Amino acid sequence: MSVSLLAAKTKEIDPTGEGLSPSYVGFIVGGGKSVRETCSDRAAQLIAAALDREIADFFEDAIFRLDESTSTRRTEPGEGPTALPERLMDQAELSRFLRKSMSWIDAQIQEARARGELWPGLIYVGRSRRFDPAAVLEGQRLQRSA
Repeated sequence: MSVSLLAAKTKEIDPTGEGLSPSYVGFIVGGGKSVRETCSDRAAQLIAAALDREIADFFEDAIFRLDESTSTRRTEPGEGPTALPERLMDQAELSRFLRKSMSWIDAQIQEARARGELWPGLIYVGRSRRFDPAAVLEGQRLQRSA
């Protein structure tokens, strides 16, 4: 099936009638330099439905979360000074969660960097930013009370 035909099928099955653009479908299913490793849940659902297949046949869940710590020194999640947060968010998710723009988050990170600090809740995973929402909220609470 061609990219343009798959895009047209997503439009047919999408309840909103929007579907996915051929270029976005190409980014997801293509094999060139512009291929993307991730896509939105909506895009995955539309592509799988257009092909009459299960999402798991084509897409892996991008969030890998351990319910228990793998450390031999801790027995419960959330214990100890290096405990992992329950869930990490990317910047777009944090933006929706806080109801702030992504540029507002960028500005907060830059201001903290100018002060020689790391913005509360910011965790670098390789070159990607991830955020602990609980730590971000606690940092904002402390900043307001200061």
